[in-house]
Amino acid sequence: MKLATYKDGSRDGQLIVVSRDLTTAHYASGIASRLQQVLDDWNFLSPQLQDVYDTLNHGKPRHAFAFDPKQCMAPLPRAYQWVDGSAYINHVALVRQARGAEMPPSFYTDPLMYQGGSDGFLGPCDDVICASEAHGIDFEAEVAVITSDVRMGSTPEQALDGIRLVMLANDVSLRHLIPGELAKGFGFLQSKPATAFSPVAVTLDEFTTGGESAWDKGRLNLMLQSTWNGRKVGRCEAGPEMTFHFGQLIAHLCKTRHVRAGSIVGSGTVSNKEGSRGYSCIAEKRALETIQGGKPTTDFMKYGDTIHIEMKGRDGMSVFGAIDQEIAPPTLAVGQV
Repeated sequence: MKLATYKDGSRDGQLIVVSRDLTTAHYASGIASRLQQVLDDWNFLSPQLQDVYDTLNHGKPRHAFAFDPKQCMAPLPRAYQWVDGSAYINHVALVRQARGAEMPPSFYTDPLMYQGGSDGFLGPCDDVICASEAHGIDFEAEVAVITSDVRMGSTPEQALDGIRLVMLANDVSLRHLIPGELAKGFGFLQSKPATAFSPVAVTLDEFTTGGESAWDKGRLNLMLQSTWNGRKVGRCEAGPEMTFHFGQLIAHLCKTRHVRAGSIVGSGTVSNKEGSRGYSCIAEKRALETIQGGKPTTDFMKYGDTIHIEMKGRDGMSVFGAIDQEIAPPTLAVGQV
């Protein structure tokens, strides 16, 4: 099943069901108006949405319409919490090596995570508004999951059962603000503006093609493609080199507290050791340049730059639709949101 949220002038939008091929959609009216309602009562409401989905794919629903990703908010426009991991050790190792920092042994056994802003996400085609180019604007192509309730103290295997939906993320970073914030010892704040998510969020059964699933115990074995200013810069495999799978990330989060339905957990920047696969963020490219040549030569993003993030299934079809954004300066007056 594929779910999205259409813009309707409100902060939470209108829930819609989207066909498997992402061409048509149907409002979830009469079942639920918002995705959070479904997450709060999944066992009762999701089968009803599944019926709509099946009709979209195999029948002729009376009120179907053409699906337009530009009308989408994030599938869950605001969430109770958004927590992002750094599950790909290759990415962490490269960035630390470039700045002469050692890798603590615990990084290989204990996930590194931060808690980002979740009061308002970006839609897949919304501009990325940044206060200044001087902040070092960077995209980060990631995979993310939305959870149900997960009890405190759950094991990684138990935590996997709490995954309801999967989507893509552009976890925008302001790289020049990060060192100062990390030096304070309290983590990211100003260096992490609003995150964007793919047009649709999908259930785990959507990864099965020909009887074989690309979802393997918390890892998604598909290629994540990143295209910067029309040039394909990343074709990274999301599954094989994910050091910590999503069950481990969620279990880390709920070690000392319950995780409630509607929490979003990100994978961190998808990264591969094989350099020919490219990169899922500019910081990793710059780290490689520093390691190999002593200094970075690739600039961060500028106003007017575009980023396109997409993942295709084994059938060659887009799974989540594409994140397709432009970097833009602030245009609103103070007090406007």
